[in-house]
Amino acid sequence: MISTSTLGQGREAFARQAWSDAHAELMAADRESSLEPADLERLAAAAHLIGRDDECADVLERTHQEYLHRGDAPGAARCAFWRALGLLLGGETARGNGWLNRGRRLLDEGQHDCVEQGYFLELANFGESDARTAHANSTRAIEIGERLGDPSLVAFARLGQAQALIQLGDTAEAAGLLDEIMVSVTAGEVSPIIAGIVYCAVIEACHETYDLDRAREWTVALARWCESQPQLVPYHGQCLVHRAEIMQWQGAWPDAVEAAQQAYERLHAGSDPAAGAASYRRGELHRLRGEFVAADESYREASRWGLDPRPGLALLRLAQGRTGAAVAAIRHTLDEADGRAARTRALPAYVEIMLAGQDVEAARSAADELMAVAADLETPLMRAIADQATGAVLLADGDPRRAHVALRHAWRTWRALRAPYEAARVRVQIAGAYRELGDHDSAAMELDAARLALRQLGAAPDEARAEQLSATALPTAVTGLTPRETEVLALVAAGLSNRAIGNELFLSEHTVARHVQHILRKLDVPSRTAAAAFAVKHDLV
Repeated sequence: MISTSTLGQGREAFARQAWSDAHAELMAADRESSLEPADLERLAAAAHLIGRDDECADVLERTHQEYLHRGDAPGAARCAFWRALGLLLGGETARGNGWLNRGRRLLDEGQHDCVEQGYFLELANFGESDARTAHANSTRAIEIGERLGDPSLVAFARLGQAQALIQLGDTAEAAGLLDEIMVSVTAGEVSPIIAGIVYCAVIEACHETYDLDRAREWTVALARWCESQPQLVPYHGQCLVHRAEIMQWQGAWPDAVEAAQQAYERLHAGSDPAAGAASYRRGELHRLRGEFVAADESYREASRWGLDPRPGLALLRLAQGRTGAAVAAIRHTLDEADGRAARTRALPAYVEIMLAGQDVEAARSAADELMAVAADLETPLMRAIADQATGAVLLADGDPRRAHVALRHAWRTWRALRAPYEAARVRVQIAGAYRELGDHDSAAMELDAARLALRQLGAAPDEARAEQLSATALPTAVTGLTPRETEVLALVAAGLSNRAIGNELFLSEHTVARHVQHILRKLDVPSRTAAAAFAVKHDLV
């Protein structure tokens, strides 16, 4: 006989989400006498929620057999669903599909009308590459969940529906669905395991669609949910990774470093592959602060956990002055990117590195791709990224007026998004546009504001670059030529053609021609020959 008090205490602890207490009491009750299947399911869930996944798997398989012995196909299929879900989420596709097929066969044989049918429809989406088919599966699962009154299934299936809509490019409708899902989750209407899965997946979807405001909001909600369950082990680590990224955007870098370190320690202790994401976030923060040795080690640690450390590693090489290595790494990253989301993550770094490598054409192509993504997603964050990339390319291409317009748009959006690092960096680029336009006072003010913001953030490498730009001698007041125009003039004086100058400076022939036109106008001379003579006479070359 099971002690009524032991079993009752286990059930009561489970109901109040004291997972360690529930696990201990239910284990004790099971030792006294084998638990009934419903209580075994509680024991399996409690084991998962305190991070004992191997034990959870053993209990689920035992419960599955017990349901089979009793002829309860839906119960056996439900256990098969949880085993399949855990395996698929852990990347064990073959074993996961084995349990998926077993569960579906059990339901098909008996033609059961039950919520488990809906769960298996949703689970089938894990191997579904066609977003329309996945959307249809999720729609059917929602209908089953609503008809049979299972809010957990409805939330789980709506998540699948939203993910399919994102793949189909309908991010606005997906965002509305994500908000609706989170209403039921934050209201406590869904089971704890489904709630944890939904929280993490919704935040990931927000990051994928560059919806920074929603990512902030739901990350705060996830933190509260985790804090309400002190004995909860899963999701705490992922929550801290998300919090670290949000803190990085907000400019709270010391707090972000601490959150990333805590996430790594928690995830590493549980051998959770998400430790790679925590390592990568640490690497990003070390890189931005100029702690290059620590950044390199963090990126390598991320790689050991199976996470590609690029584009961060490529940007680190650029910051170290190893432009060739950075170019090679970012090119490989873009070549290997699987799908638009992966390409979009790499494109901003690609633009920056290609411009540093003086490949303006490659950078322009990437900036155009970012603009296309921004038009599809229609989120402020994506628009700011695209505007900044476009402005940088226009500036490098000798069109400072249009560059200034794009960069100003980016700065306003970064400021509205409360992203101080990105806002400071774009002000450095705006200063470059002002200098090209001959407005040196405005350039100096932009650089001064950018340096102050970067110093407050602790962005040592970017602050040093801004200081270097400030210390660079401004173009001579006699000519008003920019540094790039002075370079072009020197080559004109040396007798090079526009094509030869372009090859020398890694510029298009069209861009060189525009620079020459500006030089003739600023020097008020009628020809290239006259410009060359002026340059020699005034010791400008």
